[in-house]
Amino acid sequence: MKSLLNKVAIVTGASSGIGRATALLFAQEGVRVVLSARRVAELEVLVNEIESAGGQARFLAGDVCDEVIAQRLVDMAVTDFGGLDIAVNNAGTVGTSRNISDIGLDEWRQVIDTNLTSSFLGAKYQVPAMIERGGGSLIFTSSFVGYSAGMPGMSAYAASKAGQIGLAKALATELGSKGIRSNALLPGGTDTPASITNAPGATPEVLAFVEGIHALKRMATPQEIAQACLFLASSASSFVTGTAFLVDGGVSVNRT
Repeated sequence: MKSLLNKVAIVTGASSGIGRATALLFAQEGVRVVLSARRVAELEVLVNEIESAGGQARFLAGDVCDEVIAQRLVDMAVTDFGGLDIAVNNAGTVGTSRNISDIGLDEWRQVIDTNLTSSFLGAKYQVPAMIERGGGSLIFTSSFVGYSAGMPGMSAYAASKAGQIGLAKALATELGSKGIRSNALLPGGTDTPASITNAPGATPEVLAFVEGIHALKRMATPQEIAQACLFLASSASSFVTGTAFLVDGGVSVNRT
């Protein structure tokens, strides 16, 4: 039986990686999905894939830093599918690895806005629609970086991801009485196009290092992280809110 039949979800950053895998898994579970990313062609392919398999999907291409996009995604969920039950605020960027003294203000703001401010804008419009439904699940894709580990050259990324955890915790207390759960999902290293292991010039040594910092000695697949997202979206996690939910292959505890 499909666990989320006829629920409605927004997934940002859906054109690749964790967002794409989550959109596909949600649709397989009966969720009607509203998808967003900047790349139109990739979103069109994804929607066609979902609909060819019998699912229902819509997309809106745009920048998650744009407040109008955040509002329009919710409007689309309500108009096309009748409401909103789940929001996966997943879009993000790593930014450029630089020492703190070399980061320009524009670079800093771009990472903070893409990762953290977009989460605020998403929630700002998602929450009233969830209240209309009598509850819902807010999910923010954060990271172990800035929570259980620090990495040189990633101060903007770490600050933005730690900020998402703080936002998720605050919203859990603010919205719990309204039936809305709020959690931060903290993946470990995941084999996505945005991973440093797939960056131009990445060497086998880079992959070996990233795999080695995990207790499981490998990276996650996007599908594994999507399964964790499904758990947070579903009634299986009905008493889970305000968490920094680690799905990190043991990177937080590994010392070998």
